[in-house]
Amino acid sequence: MGIEPIPVGRGQGRSALLLLLAVAAAAMLSSPWLVTPVDASVSYDRKALIINGRRRILISGSIHYPRSTPEMWPDLIQKAKDGGLDVIQTYVFWNGHEPSPGQYYFGGNYDLVRFVKLVKQAGLYVHLRIGPYVCAEWNFGGFPVWLKYVPGISFRTDNEPFKAAMAKFTEKIVSVMKSEGLFESQGGPIILSQIENEYGPLEDYYGGGVAKNYASWAAHMAVGLNTGVPWVMCKQDDAPDPVINTCNGFYCDNFSPNKPYKPTLWTEAWTAWYTAFGGPVPERPVEDLAFAVARFIQKGGSFVNYYMYHGGTNFGRTAGGPFISTSYDYDAPIDEYGLLRQPKWGHLRDMHKAIKMCEPALVSADATVTKLGNYEQAHVFRLKSGACAAFLSNYNPKSSAIVTYNGKKYDIPPWSISILPDCKTAVFNTARVGAQTSQVKMSPVGKFSWMSFSEETNSLDDNSFTKNGLVEQISMTWDRTDYLWYTTSIDIGRNENFLKNGQNPVLTVMSAGHAMHVFINGQKAGTVYGGLDSPKLTYTGNVKLWAGSNKISILSVAVGLPNVGNHFETWNVGILGPVTLEGLNEGRIDLTSQKWTYQIGLRGESLNLHTISGSSSVEWGGASINQPLTWYKAFFNAPAGNEPLALDMSSMGKGEAWINGQSIGRYWPAYKAYGSCGGCDYHGTYSEKKCQTKCGESTQKWYHVPRSWLKPTGNLLVVFEEWGGNPTGINVVKRTAI
Repeated sequence: MGIEPIPVGRGQGRSALLLLLAVAAAAMLSSPWLVTPVDASVSYDRKALIINGRRRILISGSIHYPRSTPEMWPDLIQKAKDGGLDVIQTYVFWNGHEPSPGQYYFGGNYDLVRFVKLVKQAGLYVHLRIGPYVCAEWNFGGFPVWLKYVPGISFRTDNEPFKAAMAKFTEKIVSVMKSEGLFESQGGPIILSQIENEYGPLEDYYGGGVAKNYASWAAHMAVGLNTGVPWVMCKQDDAPDPVINTCNGFYCDNFSPNKPYKPTLWTEAWTAWYTAFGGPVPERPVEDLAFAVARFIQKGGSFVNYYMYHGGTNFGRTAGGPFISTSYDYDAPIDEYGLLRQPKWGHLRDMHKAIKMCEPALVSADATVTKLGNYEQAHVFRLKSGACAAFLSNYNPKSSAIVTYNGKKYDIPPWSISILPDCKTAVFNTARVGAQTSQVKMSPVGKFSWMSFSEETNSLDDNSFTKNGLVEQISMTWDRTDYLWYTTSIDIGRNENFLKNGQNPVLTVMSAGHAMHVFINGQKAGTVYGGLDSPKLTYTGNVKLWAGSNKISILSVAVGLPNVGNHFETWNVGILGPVTLEGLNEGRIDLTSQKWTYQIGLRGESLNLHTISGSSSVEWGGASINQPLTWYKAFFNAPAGNEPLALDMSSMGKGEAWINGQSIGRYWPAYKAYGSCGGCDYHGTYSEKKCQTKCGESTQKWYHVPRSWLKPTGNLLVVFEEWGGNPTGINVVKRTAI
């Protein structure tokens, strides 16, 4: 099998060798895929992944290549290596790589080959999570929107159109990797691949038989691509052999693979949680994260991946949810801007060193567990050769404990684990943080001189169209824009009572999400928006109408398509009705089925106002303030130095911003964080609601501006403001960690 031999004492050589041969033979009979071809370099047994004949304890971290820039990649990868990582894990983003059927893109920050090669140059491995469903708080879960409109399709189930598209894309990614020699079996860095993603919890919804057929098909399709490396399926308890089922979560120490001959792998150790507009910003104490990882390792885990190690930024319109923020920082060891988050990065690095010192014992021996007290245990990995490693744990969330082990006393803080690589000396404790805490400073370095251009509320171009009744938004826009105008008219007779008594009628508009702005005869009547937990919304308000023809214009706004759930092909966005008007002489009238005129996107989008050439095609005026549907532009020079940059958008409402034609993402500082924010204590079980911050403040006020997007002089900043804000309050800021 090519496995590195387990050390044995001199006096036990023959009997131990016979025992090992017997065990190996039994394993081969029960799991024949472990008998790998001569040229295969990655396999596994119950203890660990085996790379070039050697069992490994592997520390991994998620860095998603589209959430940073190619210029940032080398530094991020090196910082991951310096932090003690062996592996970089990333999803593969289908909608970025195949924006149109059969039209593939691997450039810019979607240059997957370049990213993987940089990881190899750094001497690290890669775990490639092809999916191709990724979830990841990414728009539409990574699915391209055109997939929704393939005839007869039903996502993520035993459906032939879906399986055909999924297989084609998976094969494409594998072939690209193979053509570049990037699998470990070819001398490349990729040691693991993933197919599907957290599908197990959905099996009951889709129906056991159909869902299991699909999961089995996905597994065997992937294995049939002959990558020479193992495949995994996370949160998939019924993952068929030889695919390894793995765990995702805040804690995975109670997880066991579905077969005794598979290793125990943790594909997502959550470093905190994602942020949504309108929600608090979660954090996770490093003491608890380290405790979770050490507890997993002491119980036989051999692969841990931090999700995220660098979260990065949801540039453009890539954020899903809906309502996922542009920042995907995730309280990760490397922050959104590429700076080390201390003490998280340093404390985890120190733990990784301690775990690596234990590796020979961890991959060869099974733990002997001894109770040291009511909450205290010793997990000891001892080889007959004398090598020994011990993990001393205290599960009490409140009190420290002094335990006796090997005739020596050890003081173990509450909710912590001490690591003894030689079963004598405690070199690391998860609760004792030695790394220095860094303080982040955001320093303003420049304002702007603004010009503005007003978006017309009733502007129609040659692509507008009229239909009876309401249409679903994504079927019209194909998610190429967040915006769809719904416009209709109503005639009001001079004898209407409300014209005399001043009791204006009530307009009610029901929408599948996510936000809308209502205009009556060109004047804004109101705005309404949903949230992460309730994207559907209803506008209800009195509207001022006059005698004669009245125009009702509604701008429906998407804020990222859902990234999690079932039957993606059925999800809707936009105004689906009913739309009613109440308070007329005849009572309540239904406007839903009458003629509506539709305009896809904004006039400013069709003019490409976010680009140099487009912005030069219209007349801009002086900067208006607090006006809805307004475009702003300014030119600026790149700030001196190399510190990461951001825009402070706290004076604005909601919209999108571009630098030199590239979108830094949606901004929404006017959406204040609601929830419960209080003290944060590492002791005890963590959840995403435990350590929340920024309640009552903007969920996100700073927006990352990659340095590589800037020229020394003459940079164009364009902002589209939906609600009405004050652009004179926008600042460029430098981010430093001290």
